[in-house]
Amino acid sequence: MTDVNVRVLVADDHPVVRDGLRALLLADPATELVGEAGDGDAAIALALRLRPDVVVMDLQLPGTDGIQATQALTEAVPGVAVLVLTMRADDDALFAALRAGASGYLLKGAAGQDVLAAIHAVRRGEAVFGSGVARRLLRAVRGDEPAVSPPFPDLTPRERDVLERVASGASNAEIAADLGLSPKTVRNNLSVIFNKLQVTDRAKAIVRAREAGLGRDD
Repeated sequence: MTDVNVRVLVADDHPVVRDGLRALLLADPATELVGEAGDGDAAIALALRLRPDVVVMDLQLPGTDGIQATQALTEAVPGVAVLVLTMRADDDALFAALRAGASGYLLKGAAGQDVLAAIHAVRRGEAVFGSGVARRLLRAVRGDEPAVSPPFPDLTPRERDVLERVASGASNAEIAADLGLSPKTVRNNLSVIFNKLQVTDRAKAIVRAREAGLGRDD
């Protein structure tokens, strides 16, 4: 059974993805696409104004990333459900999204009907995970694999991506191009990273990161 007129906001920085989701939602008489956002700040602003039932959220967003946007939305918009739809299949991203308040986590490439079913499920208050994601979650809960805390757990997934590239010797311009960020956003992320690592400059951050095993493959 599906909900009627589930109001959906899509947050993804790739126009092709937004086009596909738009077509999917328009073809479903039980959903209504109320807005689209290309970055995290726009997603927050639109959600506050439009009050959607469900936000389909990418994690790799310019500016405010999907984890931060999810946390902001679930705190500021009562009743909203966030369904993460991302390319990121790593445990760090999964658990960060859940801690931020996401109700579901699907990988891009999921069938359109699975995405629609997940939208309706999170609207009903259910938790939804793609099959591969669910298996990893079950292993973690059951203790089938030893839990390994990632280095620098205070960092967000975006900040960890930036630090990984800093540790590999990438410049700010290279990091910005690689992650689809503006140079200003990279600088802002580095300031936060230095503060969390309690270091005063890039060289000390590289030393800390490499001691923790980041950047060694490059």
